[in-house]
Amino acid sequence: MKTNHSFEGSARSTVLGFLVVLIIGLGLGLYLGQRSKGFKLSDLEKRFFPSEQPTEEVPPPPPQAPAPLPPLPQGTGEYEKAVIAAAARAMPAVVNVSFQRTVQVPMSPFLMDPFFRRFFGPGMPENPQKRREGGIGSGVIVSPDGYILTNNHVVAGADKVKVLLADQRSFDARIIGTDPKTDVALIKIEAADLPTLPFGDSDRIEIGQSVLAVGNPMGLNQTVTLGIISAKGRARVGIADYEDFIQTDAAINPGNSGGALVDLRGELVGINTAIASRSGGNEGVGFAIPSNMAKMVMDSLLQQGKVIRGFLGVSLQDLTPALARSFGLPDARGALVAEVIPGNPAEAAGIKAGDIIVEMDGKPLEDMMHFRNQIAMTPPGTNVNLKIFRQGEYQDKTVTVGEMKEQEAAGAGPGPGSESEAPLGLRGQTLTPDLAQQLNLDPDLRGVLITSVQPGSRADEAGLAEGDVIQSVNQKPVENVSDLRQAYAAAKGGPILLVINRQGNNLFVAIPQE
Repeated sequence: MKTNHSFEGSARSTVLGFLVVLIIGLGLGLYLGQRSKGFKLSDLEKRFFPSEQPTEEVPPPPPQAPAPLPPLPQGTGEYEKAVIAAAARAMPAVVNVSFQRTVQVPMSPFLMDPFFRRFFGPGMPENPQKRREGGIGSGVIVSPDGYILTNNHVVAGADKVKVLLADQRSFDARIIGTDPKTDVALIKIEAADLPTLPFGDSDRIEIGQSVLAVGNPMGLNQTVTLGIISAKGRARVGIADYEDFIQTDAAINPGNSGGALVDLRGELVGINTAIASRSGGNEGVGFAIPSNMAKMVMDSLLQQGKVIRGFLGVSLQDLTPALARSFGLPDARGALVAEVIPGNPAEAAGIKAGDIIVEMDGKPLEDMMHFRNQIAMTPPGTNVNLKIFRQGEYQDKTVTVGEMKEQEAAGAGPGPGSESEAPLGLRGQTLTPDLAQQLNLDPDLRGVLITSVQPGSRADEAGLAEGDVIQSVNQKPVENVSDLRQAYAAAKGGPILLVINRQGNNLFVAIPQE
């Protein structure tokens, strides 16, 4: 019994000791928990494993203050002020132009089938149906009494034109005149004291210069976009016969046609006309008619009721580097005279085939299209000074510009490079031996090379195509553009029989009477 009592006492002591240790451990844990934020393993190491050479603890670097932001500008910068001022000057003079026209809806070929005509009976329509369609564009007020510049394609064929001003007044407009060859049109509203946009000198603009495009894209009136002049003298874009476009990256969209391209002085330097786009919307490639060209067309429409253009009577073509080298010219800039039409101003001035025109009135010429446009914009009767390169020497010639007649080629005269639209609805150039060689054609082949055919024209309906070479008209040989035009004039609107060369084969093509 004594042994049992002794065992019970020992067990009781063990349990009691365990409880005491547990209580002490809990208390110590609570104490250390309160000081856990200050606990560092390094302190423990220093306490139990002191180093022989204790080092001084380096305090952490003070937190770095964030770099100060650049000071905000006080007020508006000079560039922004110029943009704002130009926009404020231009916006009141830019208008919304809306139009309505009547168009014919072509009949479905199924409706011409005898079966369908018998099935539907006498109720079948006999003629193409007509419908009304409308659209919108922009315009620029250029006189206080209501003259407005816009694009020909905005108002062409319209039987009703309305103009909405920036102050929301609406007016009916009448068409004063149009010029499809430059895509310029002049309309007028009956109003007075209107805000106007002054003309700038488009010849003085520079690539990289800031410009504003002002118009009504998508019908959103008084829209201003900012960009730069991307290029000058753009030609062969396929928009008009006379192309000398200003290219800009200022956003231009459907509805901007006819609107203003303005420099930062608030002056009109161009009429916005078209865009190059795969999507149909702005892709940063817009084109504007230079203000100098638009003003020339406007002045001619106001003074003569039609556009009068200058004419020399020469056939021109562009210089290639190979041609320039063969003539001994240092670079391939200028216009090569391929043919001089007898009885015209160029012949009277002593210009000959093979001359290369490099300057006009002291200004260098870039290419044939540049010279063609300059002559076309020169009033008839004006004396112009030409610098030509002939047989290794430069010579000066003075030419009195003539007036281009309707049957004449555009601008600088018919010729290999003029690519002006002929009455048949085609563009052509004289097939020279050099050109034939470049196109891998028979070097002895002569005629007029078709460079493009207008869709829906008589030439298109007859089956003529780009690359065909016209060799004869009504059994009369054709060797150049002048021959072709004379043969067409002699036909007097009657049927025309052509002999063409297509891929080395001769074909007859009949063009019916007008």
